Amino acid sequence: MTYSKDFEDLAVSALRCCAIDAVQKANSGHPGMALDAAPLVWELFAHHMKHNPANPQWFNRDRFVLSAGHVSALLYSLFYLFGYGIEKEDLASFRQLDSKTPGHPEYAVTPGVEISTGPLGQGLASAVGMAMAEARLAAEFNREGFEIVDHYTYVLTGDGCLQEGVTHEACSFAGTQKLGKLIVIYDRNKITIEGSTDLAFDEDVAARYKAYGWQVLEVADANDLAAISTALDAAKAEKEKPSLIIVQSKIAFGSPLEGLAKTHGSPLGEENVAATKKALGWPEDLGIFELPSSLQEGMKQVRHELAEDERAWRELFSRWQKAWPELAARWDQTFHPDFTGLNEALFREIPSEAEATRKSSGKILNILASELPHFMGGSADLAPSNNTKLNAESAFSPENRQGRNIHFGIREFGMACIMNGLNIHGGILSFCSTFFVFSDYMRSAIRSAALMNLPALFVTTHDSIGVGEDGPTHQPIEQLASLRAMPNLLVFRPADYCESAASYLAALQSGRPSLFAFSRQSLPQLSGSARDISRGAYVLSDKGESLDLILMGSGSEVSLLLQVQDRLLQRGIGSRVVSMPCMELFLEQDESYRSEVIPPEISARLAVEAGASMPWYRFVGDHGAVHGLDHFGISAPGKQLFERFGFTAEALTEEALQLLEKED
Repeated sequence: MTYSKDFEDLAVSALRCCAIDAVQKANSGHPGMALDAAPLVWELFAHHMKHNPANPQWFNRDRFVLSAGHVSALLYSLFYLFGYGIEKEDLASFRQLDSKTPGHPEYAVTPGVEISTGPLGQGLASAVGMAMAEARLAAEFNREGFEIVDHYTYVLTGDGCLQEGVTHEACSFAGTQKLGKLIVIYDRNKITIEGSTDLAFDEDVAARYKAYGWQVLEVADANDLAAISTALDAAKAEKEKPSLIIVQSKIAFGSPLEGLAKTHGSPLGEENVAATKKALGWPEDLGIFELPSSLQEGMKQVRHELAEDERAWRELFSRWQKAWPELAARWDQTFHPDFTGLNEALFREIPSEAEATRKSSGKILNILASELPHFMGGSADLAPSNNTKLNAESAFSPENRQGRNIHFGIREFGMACIMNGLNIHGGILSFCSTFFVFSDYMRSAIRSAALMNLPALFVTTHDSIGVGEDGPTHQPIEQLASLRAMPNLLVFRPADYCESAASYLAALQSGRPSLFAFSRQSLPQLSGSARDISRGAYVLSDKGESLDLILMGSGSEVSLLLQVQDRLLQRGIGSRVVSMPCMELFLEQDESYRSEVIPPEISARLAVEAGASMPWYRFVGDHGAVHGLDHFGISAPGKQLFERFGFTAEALTEEALQLLEKED
């Protein structure tokens, strides 16, 4: 597509002016990079990216990730210009309540936004997962003459993103995997909030990325559209390496404040906005967010030409379906998975012997892999300990894009972001895994998954002081409470194989982000444990002629509560054991079900869990008690630690009796 220089200059100016007007009207935002990066995104969207503004969800579109999410005013101006459904009114309500133009890009809020990007670095790291998904699906579904999966993942990033450690993790991985369809445009204006990047970031970025195994290209002037185009062509031509295009720019280009750090995150001011528009040659008679008629007419042609890419692809896809009907059927299964049939497969063989729930999880993951062709994942170099290897599958690699085992390396944060990118791309259901205590490394990515409501599966093992000899650095204490506090995240801590299988099933059927905490130590298989835990908690066991006490817990402590129940029964005390593998699901139930499981008239309640006690107080009430851990562990065999900290049938029975005495 070729346009006149005047038209392209006008389009770039429109992006700049709309962005600074949006920031100024909101009196909040980031105008600096919006001014200097406008030519980059124009050149990409107008000449290189395959996309259709009339259908932002077209599958084979190129993906664009604004990793520097604070520059959202530029993204919304781009969507306004190209016709993504953003109107003048939306720009006018930038950063305001219930608008389609929030302060940072939000997935499922603004048409065209591929992923929520706020915390710097996560956009780029997640884009690595998107590029992996494209490679995996292309290897599975493409046939000669039928490249139905063929798209790039583009990222716009800045100095801030490339300082964040998560981009180091993810970009090292991308280079190892030779993800040639990942192209990162680095707007290097050398300014952060505190001032020049020389204060804290003077490394040779090009040398670092070359060492990662990337192709590195450089553009001397962000306003040189021809040079940007040449670099993008070279990036697309490189099939074996991801590409980093370093573009030198000046923050707040064209404004009286050009080059100043304060333009990073503060409006320019009315006078400076007017001066900037004058310097850019913007027509003075136009109102705010108004576009020249010549630009509006020209953009109609741009949109028409962009739509042709989708039309051609749909015609190709239709011919592919007829030529490869078995592949087409698998495509439907991949993109429209049905989890209703999993129940039979998951509970076909239930072990009778005690086993660690991490081992149960490993069996279940392999069943899921056999039933779901789009299921893949891996561990942060802990697969033998996490039991996360898909035994019948090979490893994803540059030589084998159909592999379904991912070796993420020791990169927990990067791993979780990459998994988010895999899941958000479409056509992939992914999991990642590490020790539970290291979920702290992943927390920001888990939070992003929760914000976006992704069907992400975070598999963690070694869930308590049962870790044992590795000591307090590896023994999770506060993690359960911390993660349960996160909105929209389901946290599962199952007690045996059946609860573990039911946890996976509940997570998949909910379509929500879920974290699983599995034990290192062996646990007995419980008689009567639930195969459906979609309601979060249930009555596992009632014993005694009367109900005097409610015992509740999760995971490894549930079997211990059954022992306490038997000891109480010998003293003529009736009790109920409630297993609560998922607090969040239980709290979402109506009051009648919650009261059925935990009758309000029974005030003697004891909750037991080898973690921080705080979450359980909402269930035990004013007269109940919680036996938890509100201090760090120590290095010793796990069994000795449970004894030291009172997690024994004898100690808990005594605690229950004392609780009943208080009731009397």
